[in-house]
Amino acid sequence: MDIMKIKQLIENGKAILGIELGSTRIKAVLIGEDHAPIASGDHTWENQLVNGVWTYSLSAVWAGIQEAYANMVKDVQEKYQVQLTALRAMGVSAMMHGYLPFDEEGNQICEFRTWRNTMTEEAAAELTELLRFNIPQRWSIAHLYQAMLKKEAHLPRLHHLTTLAGYVHWQLTGEKVLGVGEASGMFPIDSETGNYDQRMMDLFDEKAAEKGYAFKLQDILPRVASAGEDAGMLTEQGAKLLDPAGNLKPGALMAPPEGDAGTGMTATNSVAARTGNVSAGTSIFAMIVLEKSLSKVYPEIDMVTTPTGKPVAMVHCNNCTNDINAWAGIMKGFAEAAGLHTSMNDIYTAIFQSAMDGEKDCGGFVNINYLSGEPVTGLAEGRPMLLRTPDARVTFQNFARSLLSGAVASLKIGMDILEKEQVQIDSLLGHGGYFKTKGTGQNILAAALNTPVTVMETAGEGGPWGMALLAAYRANRNGETLEEYLNEKVFAAASGATAQPDAEDVQGFNAYTARFTQCLPAQKAAAEMK
Repeated sequence: MDIMKIKQLIENGKAILGIELGSTRIKAVLIGEDHAPIASGDHTWENQLVNGVWTYSLSAVWAGIQEAYANMVKDVQEKYQVQLTALRAMGVSAMMHGYLPFDEEGNQICEFRTWRNTMTEEAAAELTELLRFNIPQRWSIAHLYQAMLKKEAHLPRLHHLTTLAGYVHWQLTGEKVLGVGEASGMFPIDSETGNYDQRMMDLFDEKAAEKGYAFKLQDILPRVASAGEDAGMLTEQGAKLLDPAGNLKPGALMAPPEGDAGTGMTATNSVAARTGNVSAGTSIFAMIVLEKSLSKVYPEIDMVTTPTGKPVAMVHCNNCTNDINAWAGIMKGFAEAAGLHTSMNDIYTAIFQSAMDGEKDCGGFVNINYLSGEPVTGLAEGRPMLLRTPDARVTFQNFARSLLSGAVASLKIGMDILEKEQVQIDSLLGHGGYFKTKGTGQNILAAALNTPVTVMETAGEGGPWGMALLAAYRANRNGETLEEYLNEKVFAAASGATAQPDAEDVQGFNAYTARFTQCLPAQKAAAEMK
């Protein structure tokens, strides 16, 4: 779209907004009628470890959202010399799942417990056995049940339980609703009904009653909505929350709120069977849309859904680029101490590009990037470690390659299960910061999974753009499925670069993974040190 058409679109209140609250950044992306981004704004934030709990305060949530929105509005003004006052539609997504409980008056009754926490091992194991369905530690129901096991004082006041995306949507609209993809990380979904699994809900309610709790899941969990369905409208109060300056009018159509997994699937057009995507940033996860159920329950594999309720096998790892970031910071400090002037972007580029010149198996280096616990490998706590054998070839290139390989090694361990299950994948798309340097992380992941990996030109837009697409589908849906809408109206002319797995790279990564696995007992022992 040309600038005059975009300006007119904004003035007529026809632009569509997607907001995503990621682990380290909150971003707002505005799109036009052709679904391409026309403006954006963001805010950087970090979780806090408070009394042993990874959390964000709700005041930080709103401060971040408002700054991201204000920066997006500023971007609109600078590019098009027009004030944004109305939206046709919008949607909110956020980091997946976690635990946000409220009382009958809408007061928060304990801290927000994020996906990063690994405090629910006992609850997850008991629920997996009870429901005969894998319940990961980060799921809302695992947090709820762990609180029940500990008889936490806030539970008698529990009236509503939601996720971060659900909370923000509720405040903007007054509607307690979740998109089905995000809801599938609160409690298992029956893909036949597109709603919470009733048999499993009954089993949980019986267990809760045995422990003296009167609440029913049906009463405390948000309503479930599929992509394109009505999830309310932006209220006057919600508009003021989003834009304290008071310029934004209420009335925008609201898409069902989703998690970052659902928006990642949407942003990579990976919502049809036999498609998949890998989101790699602070955490890393692969989402594979299944043709049929797996043969049994695997604790390493989460069963969730697409934004329309199709079954998805998810391998989620808590740790990905955090140790790359830490070492990049050290290198920046060295450069400054040496009187060298270089940017963080230059340092990241040097790490990623140098890794391509490292030995295929990293030459005896092993990087275990566990800042927090990693359920896929059965570790409750993390201690980032860099190890090397006495005969390791100590080069910057091997060190760099170990950082990139360590970032995806745990994902490979989980994905190997799907390979044994003979899950078919026609296309696997990568998105997130790990893929920013062209032809580097993409090649490492292709070797790790022995699968072609495509990075599309739009991959850098990520989750907030995916949420904006879901909002556009909510506003424009005309009987077509989400798959049809994305194929025909969004990605028809999309292009990308595909990395094919190289046989030597695959062999080298397998050797690296074997060494990585052998080092996990050392990681466990280190984590036991307080």
